[in-house]
Amino acid sequence: MSLDQYDLALLEAVQQDATTSQLDLGTQVNLSSAAVNRRLKKMNADGVIQRTVAIVNPARLGYTLTVIAQVEVESERLDLLDSMKRTFQACPEVQQCYYVAGECDFVLIMLVKDMEQYTELTRQLFFENNNVKRFKTLVSMSTVKTGLMVPAAGR
Repeated sequence: MSLDQYDLALLEAVQQDATTSQLDLGTQVNLSSAAVNRRLKKMNADGVIQRTVAIVNPARLGYTLTVIAQVEVESERLDLLDSMKRTFQACPEVQQCYYVAGECDFVLIMLVKDMEQYTELTRQLFFENNNVKRFKTLVSMSTVKTGLMVPAAGR
């Protein structure tokens, strides 16, 4: 799908606040609300917009600790890697999971309520998995920036 300046402006606006009315979006990007509606539907259908979600403050729900885990695997057999990916995807505390090149094989960003919960997760995700060779834990001391915004205007 080819995106024009109006599409990019709409993407920028809805990433800032997806609850903005189509009338207000149209005013912001100089389009009618009908044109905004058509373009947003098309970007949804084409997979440019994957989903619309609410961003929740983790601390308000008791998730006060962000942990980054670097995981090294024993074997890179595809079936074993796929199994690990499924396990990480299914774990609600794993916020992000990256299969990476370099010194480790996976990097996980996890939200937990406390170290006790993280310790339990290490048992489930790492110690009980025969394909985990070793893992390294980094504990976030403070959050400097988090986000999911994709620069729409191609900065």
